[in-house]
Amino acid sequence: MRFLREALTAIVALGMTSCAPERTPTDPSTDVPIQTANNRPVTPGGYIAVNLGTLGGTYSEARDINPSGQVVGFAMTAGGELHAFLWSQGVMTDLGTLGACCSSADAINPRGQVVGQSATTAGGEPNAFLWENGVMTDLGTPGTRSLAYDINPRGQVVGEGAPSGAFLWEKGAITDLRFSPQGILYQPTAINPAGEVVGEGRGITVNESHAVLWSKGVLTDLGSLGGLSRATDINPAGQVVGWSSLASGYESAHHAFLWSRGTMTDLGTLDGGYSEAYAINPAGQVVGYGSAAGGVQTHAFIWANGVMSDLGTLGGTFSQALGINPRGQVVGISTTAAGELRATLWTPR
Repeated sequence: MRFLREALTAIVALGMTSCAPERTPTDPSTDVPIQTANNRPVTPGGYIAVNLGTLGGTYSEARDINPSGQVVGFAMTAGGELHAFLWSQGVMTDLGTLGACCSSADAINPRGQVVGQSATTAGGEPNAFLWENGVMTDLGTPGTRSLAYDINPRGQVVGEGAPSGAFLWEKGAITDLRFSPQGILYQPTAINPAGEVVGEGRGITVNESHAVLWSKGVLTDLGSLGGLSRATDINPAGQVVGWSSLASGYESAHHAFLWSRGTMTDLGTLDGGYSEAYAINPAGQVVGYGSAAGGVQTHAFIWANGVMSDLGTLGGTFSQALGINPRGQVVGISTTAAGELRATLWTPR
């Protein structure tokens, strides 16, 4: 479900106290003015885009949103560190770290429990954490490090450890999810209320990376649109989203997909280029990002009832949508008119 995971992992592992995002959005000087409502941008798709701010630094990114509208992600502090945050009712709270420089929050459930990863004082390697009621708890690791990617309403956490790979954490116990008679789940991304897990894996008879679904010890290959594929989220109904390369094999040709009841559907693109889906809510609304404006820019999108709509930006030329709640509120990242990268909340008008 989550972008920049690899970049953040590298930052944490190195123990860096300052960083710059790797993205290179296009020049905001080419922006097209957008409407405003109550001094907030209204995107072409009819959403109000809100800049959630930072923790005093120059960068922020929102990763997930729960039914109450609480948002989590990571932001730069005034001291140049990346810290996990919780945004609620207009206030961004620094969730701290497990003792070292950096942390990131990836997911939040309806109970307000937050998971992510943080550098630790023991060598700077990241460990998965669970934050609840003001306390950040180290979830431990099956090896040298661990990363938590998602948490469901029951408090089950999925993540990835080194060197063991995919794991499920529940009430202090870590279960290895890697191996099943049907294949290997090597990178989980999301878990739904029923405990079904999706991610990237490889079947015994398929020698390439495919989107997979793990349920009660059984691993199902979800197929692809012709090439490689990866699942990024699953909703309570078992609908799965992600992206797949096409038969051409070119990464630039990959498309967002929706998998439901055994069928993978190509969701298309905003402007004939590429698209990637990153989250789906109970109503089947899908969000992600892809090429727009002649394939030059990257914009967040929402897909519903067969139609993909551009969510626009905070005034810049770049945006990505990474999470959506049951109310249709969307979170991610966007550039402002000044070219600043900010955690963003899109709310239906």
